[in-house]
Amino acid sequence: MLACAGAAQADINVGVTLSTTGPAASLGIPEKNTIALLPTTIAGQKVNYIVLDDASDTTQAVKNTRRFISENNVDLIIGSTVSPNSLSMIEVVAEAQTPMISLAASARIVEPMDAKKKWVFKTPQNDIMMSLAIVQDMVARGIKRVGFVGFADAYGEGWYSEFSKAAALKKVEVVANERFARNDTSATAQALKLMSAKPDAILIAGSGTPAVVPQRALAERGYKGLIYQTHGVANSDFLRVGGKLLDNTLLPAGPVLVAAQLPADNPIRKVALGYTAKYEAIHGKDSVSLFGGYAWDAGLLLQAAAPEALKKGKPGTPEFRAALRDALEASKNVNGVHGVYNMSATDHLGLDQRASVMVKIVNGAWKYQP
Repeated sequence: MLACAGAAQADINVGVTLSTTGPAASLGIPEKNTIALLPTTIAGQKVNYIVLDDASDTTQAVKNTRRFISENNVDLIIGSTVSPNSLSMIEVVAEAQTPMISLAASARIVEPMDAKKKWVFKTPQNDIMMSLAIVQDMVARGIKRVGFVGFADAYGEGWYSEFSKAAALKKVEVVANERFARNDTSATAQALKLMSAKPDAILIAGSGTPAVVPQRALAERGYKGLIYQTHGVANSDFLRVGGKLLDNTLLPAGPVLVAAQLPADNPIRKVALGYTAKYEAIHGKDSVSLFGGYAWDAGLLLQAAAPEALKKGKPGTPEFRAALRDALEASKNVNGVHGVYNMSATDHLGLDQRASVMVKIVNGAWKYQP
């Protein structure tokens, strides 16, 4: 892919910065695997994907973004994997007027809309969408008191903000609020504080394998209540690292995670099964995760927008980049593996509640909860 960096001006060049090493590697690797499956021709134009690792680091994500713009003259940037990285990239892409599709979850990446964020789109479900799904499940199970522990960064803060709103709407009381770092190896102190508040359930707002740390600490201290995780953990590495202690954990997820278990009339099922088949043919059974799906949906949005942008400009020019941004914003009924995307000038995610399902971990596998 890097050999394509000096591509002809007529090619569509896409810069992709992903966290394929560092704490978020279990998210970034399936994204990188998925980029390799995207089409190399759209509407008769060759597409080059220039993929760089940002090591789960905000500074490196910004360096990669600047390199794409100054050295590769990219028409679109995809990434980064995690919210802090994506947030740090916004200033750079806005200044260069180059559209970006983030693969990270925080709503703050695209909200509130302003002159800078008009260049930014994303494919992962917003925290509030998934928070509502969790709270609705909690209410159905009679949960009235909940503890919260999240990453000590934009991901955790975003989740606490949105989950607190959703909980208040349904009269669920948040009785504890703790934080842990992505590279922490223990969360004993946080677990003890959470348990002292006597919650009926605990929500862990982390992503990838680091989210196992507080759950292990709670198990070691004998916590018997329900545990919820966010969609940030939905990959096979999380299951592998957590093992049996994850059984009966509940989480919201994009439909692709349980595609084969969805009802036959679900509008996402066919596309999700198609992606799953392509991915698992190379990487093995049960290797699909939400994160590769976010990269796949970014590719689908590009495939829908590029033909329209090509009518107004040539790849490698400001006119094409502006037209591509406009076409992404005008995306309608793009059927992805996570949901149906309908973008607008005020909504650069474009998903509705069809993009979330509840899932339970049973014997090391994801089980759809109708």
